[in-house]
Amino acid sequence: MARGAEPAGGRRRCGSVVAYFTSAKFLLYLGHALSTWGDRMWHFAVSVFLVELYGNSLLLTAVYGLVVAGSVLLLGAIIGDWVDKNSRLKVAQTSLIVQNASVILCGIILMIIFLFKAQLLTLYHGWLLTMCYILVITIANIANLASTATAITIQRDWIVVVAGEDRSKLADMNATIRRIDQLTNILAPMAVGQIMTFGSPMIGCGFISGWNLMSMCVEYLLLWKVYQKTPTLALKSPKVEESELKQLNVKKESDVKPAEGVQLIVEKDVTGFEPQQEKEIGCAARIAEPFITFRDGWVAYYNQPVFLAGMGLAFLYMTVLGFDCITTGYAYTQGLSGSVLSLLMGASAVTGIMGTVAFTWLRRKCGLVRTGLISGAAQFACLVLCVVSVFMPGSPLDLTVSPFADISARLFESEPLPTIASPEHQPEMVFPTGMPDLLNGSTTPANSDPEMSPEPVPLISVSLLFAGVIAARVGLWSFDLTVTQLLQENVVESERGIINGVQNSMNYLLDLLHFIMVILAPNPEAFGLLVLISVSFVAMGHIMYFRFAQKSLGKQLFVCCTPDPKAASDSSPPGNTSTV
Repeated sequence: MARGAEPAGGRRRCGSVVAYFTSAKFLLYLGHALSTWGDRMWHFAVSVFLVELYGNSLLLTAVYGLVVAGSVLLLGAIIGDWVDKNSRLKVAQTSLIVQNASVILCGIILMIIFLFKAQLLTLYHGWLLTMCYILVITIANIANLASTATAITIQRDWIVVVAGEDRSKLADMNATIRRIDQLTNILAPMAVGQIMTFGSPMIGCGFISGWNLMSMCVEYLLLWKVYQKTPTLALKSPKVEESELKQLNVKKESDVKPAEGVQLIVEKDVTGFEPQQEKEIGCAARIAEPFITFRDGWVAYYNQPVFLAGMGLAFLYMTVLGFDCITTGYAYTQGLSGSVLSLLMGASAVTGIMGTVAFTWLRRKCGLVRTGLISGAAQFACLVLCVVSVFMPGSPLDLTVSPFADISARLFESEPLPTIASPEHQPEMVFPTGMPDLLNGSTTPANSDPEMSPEPVPLISVSLLFAGVIAARVGLWSFDLTVTQLLQENVVESERGIINGVQNSMNYLLDLLHFIMVILAPNPEAFGLLVLISVSFVAMGHIMYFRFAQKSLGKQLFVCCTPDPKAASDSSPPGNTSTV
């Protein structure tokens, strides 16, 4: 009997493994991994390509970043409204094809520019080459807008439908998606960077174009499989009228607050998605339609019960305390080498994954809303290290140095730009830190007098800064997942697209403001001031979330270790699930 039971148990395990790898959930993960890998490779490579093409200048990269941020800021609500008004499969397939086709076209144009740059520079006094740059930035921006549409429809809508009414399953799927993001953020740039280093930028363009072509075909197939395995994806509730939405919001406010305060909005009377017949409208109405959609989207976002939670998340984007080009540039001014920074980025990815694990555990133990409070408190506590680093030895903070001195000197005093000195007259760079520079292997020039060399600057300040930034990733990603699930659970199905589109616009707006802040104070002496401003915005974001949690939970806000009241019903059949 025992011998007969062993093969049966093995077959059951094999069957369960096969069932998981063919499930809609795994296919969704696989498609997201392929899409994210291609996105991360392209976002890393396009900045390098633009710097390489424009003579090691950051001008094209800065223009590209500004165009991308401005486009999502202006068009986020319109993209979300398009997601809401069309069937799920059509939106996913269209955005997938537009995104990958744009990247492939950009790669081909960049290869042509790399091959014939000298000839293009001589044609029409260089205007043809300038038009090529404009074309690349425009098409790359279209690819980013299509990527935004893909993220809204897959991560904010499809994943909710696949999870069904099981909130624990939804939390686990959100956490897995974030873990995939964290891994691809590190591995994809490393992969394409090696190809560009040992090959050439042109080979890198060809590789990315080929990858996106193959990835597009596989992702298209995976989307179709997920759509077939989840019949409810074919059902989409029609757009809720504004009067009905107001009645729904009034009803929500008058309801008795449950222990968790917010609940999954289940629309049981779901009918097949049938687009309404468009009435004949005039030319003026068609022109005004995008502006009306933009206005209605922001009004609807403001009227959401999770408005303060979304604003709290957006305020976290107004910070220099992340592993972007700004923090990396500051680290270089403090003498940290590229290898050290890569290790720090790897550590930040590890803590980010730890944050996704903490989210799932805290949500089971304390409920969703309290998870956001705990995560916010943890993030802010870690960022206190960054505040302390501003006043520690080694910090370049000097408020006597005007952050506008360099800008005014160049703009108003016509100070010439510095030129590259010849090798025989160029002084050797001194890295004034207490650790040996990993590029040169020494902290002082070979020919310098030890008595005349500057005192090494302690690394206490920069060490505390990055320790705080890395540790804060645990709370940051747990908080991000909390707000993401709150938006998924508490936005009606017919408005998921436009509300998440406006949320993306808010994120980009605060991100754009943080770049403007750095432009106004670019010198290292002012970086400490930027750190203090960043921590202040993080604090304001968490205060907004605290206000949201207070409204939702009332007196039960500080009742610790109270699991989500729906957790018990998550394991029950969907037919027994009820909402308060």
